[in-house]
Amino acid sequence: MKNKWKKVLAVIFSSALLLAACGTGGSGSKNSGASSKTYKIGVTQIVEHPSLNAAYDGFKKALEDAGIKAEFDVQIAQGDNSANTTIATNLVSSGVDLIFANSTPSAQAAASATTDIPIIFTSVTDAVGAELVESMEEPGGNVTGTIDAHPDAISETMKFLKEQLGAKKVGMVFNSGEQNSRAQVDSVKEMLKDMDMTVVEASVATSADVKSAAESLIGKVDAFYIITDNTVVSALESVISVANDNKIPMMVGEFDSVKRGGLAAYGFEYFDIGYEAGQMAVKVLKGESKPYELPVQIPQKLKLIMNKETATLLGLDIKDEWKAEFSE
Repeated sequence: MKNKWKKVLAVIFSSALLLAACGTGGSGSKNSGASSKTYKIGVTQIVEHPSLNAAYDGFKKALEDAGIKAEFDVQIAQGDNSANTTIATNLVSSGVDLIFANSTPSAQAAASATTDIPIIFTSVTDAVGAELVESMEEPGGNVTGTIDAHPDAISETMKFLKEQLGAKKVGMVFNSGEQNSRAQVDSVKEMLKDMDMTVVEASVATSADVKSAAESLIGKVDAFYIITDNTVVSALESVISVANDNKIPMMVGEFDSVKRGGLAAYGFEYFDIGYEAGQMAVKVLKGESKPYELPVQIPQKLKLIMNKETATLLGLDIKDEWKAEFSE
């Protein structure tokens, strides 16, 4: 009889262990499913050019490094603001988990389309002026990200143009319809008031206007400064040909434009600011932070990059004191 009860108790005990194991296995599967969720990320970009593409690559790499599984719905407006608005609306209606807005107009359209879905931007110059955030430190709402304006970039560029190249009249070709661009041009004009230098503007509406706008400045300027204007940068080779043909030095706003033929830039890698934006997205997707809790970030590094081939074409000797790195 005792042996019989021992056998019954052994069966009951074994069954209990089996049930517990199944329960644990079920719970483990559930947690595993949560951690392996595939997020749907909407990507809106105003136009394709190397800098914006590099920022997107950096964003994706940050998510990959953090172990975030994601499907990316990438939509490019090709410089068309009406298409830009449609893209934002479509991403919202498709129920994405987060929107990555790559450029000022892309971020503005996304912010107008939703106040619920988190939006992480990059390649934005003036996030406050563009009314994307309430302040850099406390963004408010569902939007934050990284900007492509280092506080010293414009001042260092203007000093270089004046002190190293002797420029007094600086030609700026830009799309006045881009808030990002207007803010930069106004900053340059304000800065030059105390430097005995002036800005000569040439405004464009589309990339097709860029070459003629650059040509209109010949004989009026000592140098070009091409800022991070999406319309102009997408047709940068047009300005490069005009500048080089007329032996006019052209400073640019970012490194990819140096690689394409611009003389020099005080800047940073767009991959880096895209990566930093991706790190912010990771915190939001993991539920660690809300967008309004993440201050807008500025680029972390600023350095001078030069194009030796362009300098030679212009007849410039690269001075040791410039302490420049060179594009590949």
